Amino acid sequence: MRENEVYQIYNDSIMNTYTRSRVVFVKGKGSRLWDIHHKEYIDLFPGWGVSVLGHCPSEVMNAVRHQVGKLIHLSNNFYHIPQARLAKEIVYRMGFPAKVFFCNSGAESVEGALKLARAWGKEKGRYEIITMENSFHGRTLGSLTLTGQDVYQKGFDPLLPGVKRVKFNDISAVEEVISDKTAAVILELIQGEGGINVADKDYVKKLRALCDQKGVLLIVDEVQTGMGRTGAWFCFQNYGIIPDIITLAKGLGGGVPIGATVAKKEVADAFKPGMHASTFGGGPLVCRAGVAVFKAIQKHRLITRVKRLGEELGKRLNSWKDRWPERVIDVRGMGFMWGVELSLPCKEIVERAMDRGVLVNCTHQRVLRIMPAINVEEKYLEKGLSILEEVLDEAFSQP
Repeated sequence: MRENEVYQIYNDSIMNTYTRSRVVFVKGKGSRLWDIHHKEYIDLFPGWGVSVLGHCPSEVMNAVRHQVGKLIHLSNNFYHIPQARLAKEIVYRMGFPAKVFFCNSGAESVEGALKLARAWGKEKGRYEIITMENSFHGRTLGSLTLTGQDVYQKGFDPLLPGVKRVKFNDISAVEEVISDKTAAVILELIQGEGGINVADKDYVKKLRALCDQKGVLLIVDEVQTGMGRTGAWFCFQNYGIIPDIITLAKGLGGGVPIGATVAKKEVADAFKPGMHASTFGGGPLVCRAGVAVFKAIQKHRLITRVKRLGEELGKRLNSWKDRWPERVIDVRGMGFMWGVELSLPCKEIVERAMDRGVLVNCTHQRVLRIMPAINVEEKYLEKGLSILEEVLDEAFSQP
């Protein structure tokens, strides 16, 4: 199929819900992609964090190949080994007694968390959810209601009742609205789509204590921060707290669609048979892939690697504030999840970088988002950053 034919089919037959770049990718391996013209790209933002091990990781490919010849899908009315293994792996890495509900995406995992919180709070008269400004939790109606950005909610009113939005990193804002009707507080410890805003450790500890004091659940959205991205298996482990509910997806499957809602046992037991379900959730194929992701991270000691290289990456990006003091406003992040806030829109910078063979992302108009695979080869990370610096030099030199 030729390039122009692909564009035409998209135009004629696919709903216009994305702003797409004019490039057709046909192959990927590790932190590199190739387009239809065989041009090579270094991907420093692989699938919004989905490809946590890069494109087509061998461990995941081998697991999927083996499983696809045995059992692809099975109704959740039956038991199967891959789901048991993945659930055991998740709970073990969480580090506390918990139970898992499997689904297909981050939005679904948030929906599960929302329903579970309301089911848990039903007899107590608790149904309200407190969420944060600039948060992003998904596109389904429930997760969209929890998303603290009006731009995503426009056109879908009325949203779900009972959701209160407060300022991020401000414990007094939560104290003002929390009540005996509050079932849960939900937050991302690093707001990805919100501009890579990092939660203060003191704030998170106070929030955990406040929820305990008020008998309220704490939900941590780890859809993008989980699976080693921040230098721990899950970002909450960097903060020394234990959430009541955790949402997972993206990197959990290493490229295949899977999500999970994880909860402390005493909270998880609020769900009874028939209260929640997902036809494709936790199928043998995707669970086998998820187990392979955990094994690969452990085998290659990628958590330790992210801690080491993440510190170096942070220093490199922070040096840009000295190099371009009037253009680089702030650098925020942790591990392999970084945002560079600029004084000018970064859409053109992203496009220029892509022309030069490097893929990064722009969020909140002025924040460059850099989230390489956690096993990115250092030579490609160095080359990608060097090219990006050249692009910034050119962009900042213009009047």
